[in-house]
Amino acid sequence: AKWHNEGHIHITVWRDRKLLKRQMGENTQDGTPGSWFKITIPCGGKYDKTWLVNSIQDHCSVPFTPVDFHYVKNQARFFVQDAGIASALKDVSYKICDEENQKISIFVIASNVPYSVRYKLKPKEMKQLKLTMHKRYDVSHEALDLQSLRFDPDLVGHDIDIILNRRNCMAATLQIIEENFPELLSLNLSNNKLYQLDGLSDIIQMVPTVKILNLSKNELTLVWELNKMKGLKLEELWLDGNPLCNTFPDQSTYISAIKDCFPKLLRLDGQELSPPVTVDTDTPYLIKPCKESYKGSETLKSLVLQFLQQYYLMYDSGDHQGLLGAYHHEACFSLTIPFNPEDQALSSLCGYFKESRNMKKLKDPYLWVQLLKHTKRDIVCSLGMLPKTQHDLSSFVVDMWFQTVPSGQ
Repeated sequence: AKWHNEGHIHITVWRDRKLLKRQMGENTQDGTPGSWFKITIPCGGKYDKTWLVNSIQDHCSVPFTPVDFHYVKNQARFFVQDAGIASALKDVSYKICDEENQKISIFVIASNVPYSVRYKLKPKEMKQLKLTMHKRYDVSHEALDLQSLRFDPDLVGHDIDIILNRRNCMAATLQIIEENFPELLSLNLSNNKLYQLDGLSDIIQMVPTVKILNLSKNELTLVWELNKMKGLKLEELWLDGNPLCNTFPDQSTYISAIKDCFPKLLRLDGQELSPPVTVDTDTPYLIKPCKESYKGSETLKSLVLQFLQQYYLMYDSGDHQGLLGAYHHEACFSLTIPFNPEDQALSSLCGYFKESRNMKKLKDPYLWVQLLKHTKRDIVCSLGMLPKTQHDLSSFVVDMWFQTVPSGQ
């Protein structure tokens, strides 16, 4: 493998494809030659799963099926089987550009058999799970009730442990839904201790008809998890009983954050919502004076407060993707830590000092440029590496000015 540094993007170029075959021979289980490969997209966490997979497929010379797609911090990962597919995916590296014209690199290495395949449910277990799910299906409403699925007597009685946080269990569940309830409208997954939605996100492609989703009384802590489900055109969503509901200062900011994920949402936790309102963040917006409604500085104050509330709501929730609309596509960003890295009291910040662009202490002109983040996507990606925060909006002091236009001009 050869590494290049070009525009701060690392590209992997494989000179000898025989290496893939050699790695495939080393990837074995129970003495059988294996052929599984792990695909990693650095900074892939900032891209929507559907867009990313479709973009890779459009540039790939052979069709492939991503297995166990998931996000790890800022990376996107999945697995494929077959060295030929792995080789074709290597060729896609650096051929895809995002909306900021940043080229996307792809890393491919030989891997063990992925979890959902290694621990795939046995035929008898699949048969019993299918029977259990059929009992829970309401034909008249095309609704499937899988709440507290692990403790279903029919499963417990056959010593079958279905934990939906496990990829093999979620994959099996979605497979049964796709094959038996392809027109499903309502899915209830409450009380299943879900803390991540990587596996469930496959439902976007498998059963896109779902309009009602109940995720109440689970263990979701970040709105970022809901971003993985953005491809669903949900009309009703239940989230009450999840820790993430307690991270918002009030109900209106909670509703706003969820509607950012699902713009067509009509009901949240049983509450009727106002019709969707769309705002084009890319189009400059100029407030023009109006005799009836123009109130001078109060209008400007309202806009500033609205911006701050929306920005820090998304920032504190960990859902940094929504912040893309707050930055110009050519914006710049740098991190400065005005402290001494040798101060023991600040040891928790040690991991961030290497990114600090403190111009008073930094003498290397090359680092002045390298540590400056360009484009809004790089900025949002950098923000995602910082510690979790909780801002007190009541403590903000904002200085602002505006210019009035004299009458007659």
